[in-house]
Amino acid sequence: MMDVQRKLEILADAAKYDASCASSGTEQRDSSDGRGLGSTAPGMGICHSYAPDGRCISLLKVLLTNACNYDCLYCVNRASSNVPRARFTIDEVVKLTLDFYRRNYIEGLFLSSGIIRSADYTMEQVVSVARKLREEHHFRGYIHLKTIPEADDTLIAEAGKYADRISINIEVPEETSLAKLAPEKNVRAIRRTMGRLRLKLDEAAEKPATKTRPPRFAPAGQSTQMIVGADGASDQTILTTSANLYGAYRLKRVYYSAFSPIPDASRALPLIAPPLVREHRLYQADWLMRFYGFDVGEIADGHENGMLPLDIDPKLAWALRNRQRFPLDVASASREELLRVPGFGRKAVDRIIATRRITSIRVADLARLHIPRNKALPFIVLSDHRPSARLLDTAGLVERFKPKATQLGFGF
Repeated sequence: MMDVQRKLEILADAAKYDASCASSGTEQRDSSDGRGLGSTAPGMGICHSYAPDGRCISLLKVLLTNACNYDCLYCVNRASSNVPRARFTIDEVVKLTLDFYRRNYIEGLFLSSGIIRSADYTMEQVVSVARKLREEHHFRGYIHLKTIPEADDTLIAEAGKYADRISINIEVPEETSLAKLAPEKNVRAIRRTMGRLRLKLDEAAEKPATKTRPPRFAPAGQSTQMIVGADGASDQTILTTSANLYGAYRLKRVYYSAFSPIPDASRALPLIAPPLVREHRLYQADWLMRFYGFDVGEIADGHENGMLPLDIDPKLAWALRNRQRFPLDVASASREELLRVPGFGRKAVDRIIATRRITSIRVADLARLHIPRNKALPFIVLSDHRPSARLLDTAGLVERFKPKATQLGFGF
């Protein structure tokens, strides 16, 4: 019989391909009243570890089982995959979560599972873990449950009752690709369940006309994940799908996970992984859509084959394609205009607006405002700085921002 440590090795490794493990956006809870265990408040002494590819892992991130009835070609846990299989009991996951939390290793639980027996049976097992943590152990830490779109609505509703965030992976941006790579999955079922989740989230967020509050339902919202590079979808296609998901279902996050080649892979899959920087550029573009007022066309139009450049970030690429809008006078520009300046983040823009109310802004002030001067100066006008028109018009301006080529050494 397999011991828990060996199960943990297998099922934690099997869960690493899911990127959607952030724990932000939920309601604040703690156990300072002496009742219950855990907290969702920041700064509670939780240790964060990092995966080899740089992702921050602060949750116990495991599968209930990596056995699966589905045979999705891109998945290492597919039915035809020759990998070691394991399965936790409900009590084992509960005990691991509580033990790890008491040791300050984690701030909560991210739980997913392969599909066994049926979607309803698997979903019931996943929900049972969360139910036991909340009701029997009064666990107040963060819980993220991966839901199964084919499962019964009552089970998904119960998942939202206990979880802070729930998610359904859309997997790939195009329906034709999903039909080819994961024939057991159905885009319409995924989107239908996302729509139902949005309705439940909207109901829970409504201000009640009476003193009776609506039932709690996944206060951190819903999210999804797309695999980057498993099919031929361009960055523009991926971002268009993301924009649709944000608009139609009010998702909190779309996560992007660079495809990792798997053992005994199908010929339908690429032989090598896409550059990890491509995943990074998609996250940057996603951030521009969510917080900086950009739309997909502004970010992706004008690039060859709809692919974002890898050597410069998406905002800088947009600015270089729209040089007629610069230089921008920092003293009078609107907040929306300032957010489009390369090197200006949201906090930096807020600092600029607060500072310019009382004094003029000079080049020397940029460091205090946490703005990278070399990136910003060609695009802005300050009280003691105006870039030359020739600088903005020169074809070589883009080369100024590209990373410098380096000579590879021999390692000694």
